[in-house]
Amino acid sequence: MNKRWRNVGIYVLLVVSVIFVGTAFLDKPTASNASRLLRYSDFIEAVEENQISRVLLSPDQGTAQIVENDGQRSEVNLAPDQDLLKLLSEHDVDIAVQPTRQPSPWQQAASSLFFPILLLGGLFFLFRRAQGGSGGNPAMNFGKSKARLQMEPSTQVTFGDVAGIEGAKLELTEVVDFLKSPDRFTAVGAKIPKGVLLVGPPGTGKTLLAKAVAGEADVPFFSISGSEFVEMFVGVGASRVRDLFEQAKKNSPCIVFIDEIDAVGRQRGAGLGGGNDEREQTLNQLLTEMDGFESNTGIIIVAATNRPDVLDAALMRPGRFDRQVVVDRPDYLGRLQILKVHARDKTLSKDVDLDKVARRTPGFTGADLANLLNEAAILAARRELTEVSNDEISDAIERVMAGPEKKDRVISDRRKRLVAYHEAGHALVGALMPDYDPVQKISIIPRGQAGGLTFFTPSEERMESGLYSRSYLQNQMAVALGGRVAEEIVYGEDEVTTGASNDLQQVAQVARQMITRFGMSDKLGPVALGRSQGGMFLGRDIAAERDFSEDTAATIDAEVSELVEIAYSRATKVLTDNRSILDELAEMLVEQETVDSEGLQELLIRRDVKVAEYV
Repeated sequence: MNKRWRNVGIYVLLVVSVIFVGTAFLDKPTASNASRLLRYSDFIEAVEENQISRVLLSPDQGTAQIVENDGQRSEVNLAPDQDLLKLLSEHDVDIAVQPTRQPSPWQQAASSLFFPILLLGGLFFLFRRAQGGSGGNPAMNFGKSKARLQMEPSTQVTFGDVAGIEGAKLELTEVVDFLKSPDRFTAVGAKIPKGVLLVGPPGTGKTLLAKAVAGEADVPFFSISGSEFVEMFVGVGASRVRDLFEQAKKNSPCIVFIDEIDAVGRQRGAGLGGGNDEREQTLNQLLTEMDGFESNTGIIIVAATNRPDVLDAALMRPGRFDRQVVVDRPDYLGRLQILKVHARDKTLSKDVDLDKVARRTPGFTGADLANLLNEAAILAARRELTEVSNDEISDAIERVMAGPEKKDRVISDRRKRLVAYHEAGHALVGALMPDYDPVQKISIIPRGQAGGLTFFTPSEERMESGLYSRSYLQNQMAVALGGRVAEEIVYGEDEVTTGASNDLQQVAQVARQMITRFGMSDKLGPVALGRSQGGMFLGRDIAAERDFSEDTAATIDAEVSELVEIAYSRATKVLTDNRSILDELAEMLVEQETVDSEGLQELLIRRDVKVAEYV
């Protein structure tokens, strides 16, 4: 029906256009059957010789049609000559003037209606296109939900397609059981959960997991983003929420997935301008639908966010989101499973060991690992290879972590040697510090904004637990200062460069967190100082005040300086005691540009090294 009316509108526009153009041409005064066009001078000469019997002037007297004595017709363009009429009268020429033609009623109507109809028709189709081509009255569809519905089994995803987040899948298995056989739970008085909130960093597979729940339960899947509820008109978002739940009721049991729910679910009453805005109206309607006067049986809301700290407390309470499932970064086994999934459509060489790739990528999410293998495949195609080898995967890891190589950059020998000493300082201090991450690779090839890089392999246990000892943090500061110390030892304090600016920021941040957050201060003791800063309009304090005095602030600054000085002294002692090894490692980097972990270990084994002591 909608397509039919759209075609009718197009036909009406075409008919009006044809009528307008046709009448414009049909009602145009027909030109005489003039066989030739006379020059004005020839016309005057013919009048003076009495060869012209009749002249028909145009209304504006710009042209004239001429009838000669022998009946031949001609046309002439008249010049502004005031004596022309007098000349024609003297030679007995019959003079007539063409009447001004009035446009026909059809032409008047067409010309007056054509452009308004064209304008209204254009606005009509533009408005329909802005509404996504939805049928019916666009104004009435403005408040309709934009949720996408998937019901076909071919588009569904199951738990077999989701890897690396086994704990989250286990939490959602009960939701699938509720949808498959609700009677088994209601028989003992259990109620189906109304909402499940998936919390985790970006790229960990929250959206894929929500699709897998619907696929396992074989129920319809509504998906919408939180930003699609909010429009510039107040009340539209609330209307879309109501329409979404009406559609869900018609297809229950079903899954309603709201991605990035923090776009609409942030704390109410935040900021300076009050709380009666469109976003809060939408949130109020969502709260009502999830736990209002009507029971939405068979509808499970699955929402995803990476900012649970900004969500409204009413949205987080039981009865709305009964469960919060943490979808965290995968561990080693999880990364291995994810790599196997994404390697199915990649042509890998036989020497590729996904186990080693998984160990080299702690902290990577599922999206990062998918991007990693894709970058490796792109590198293989660029190098005209038929298979993806270890070299492409290794280069892809470094590309993802630090950016592409810049081998075409022209670097002077002095700068190359300076960067080599800087990176050798980082690597040597890291290798000789007790209880620190092993060095994976040293490179002086520029990548991204860095002139060189030293890659360490973080401990899987530390990353999973998030527990870092005081000695590890002190070692981390010493390693970060190793590049700056190496420059001072080799080139002197006057030749120190700005290459360690990021390292110094990292050291200052770690030292201050040790004092104010981790309670690792000898003078202040195990005390957490300072409030966490909340951004404006997030439902937090706009300007959080310090919860300690000026004397405590001075003590914090002194403690931070002391920690930095200790780290600086440790790095200086390590590099001074092992100066010959530092020089040799720098020479290796100048010649080879990259030194892997095996090359560094061979150097340390055949040389007499002095390991740093604990603080």
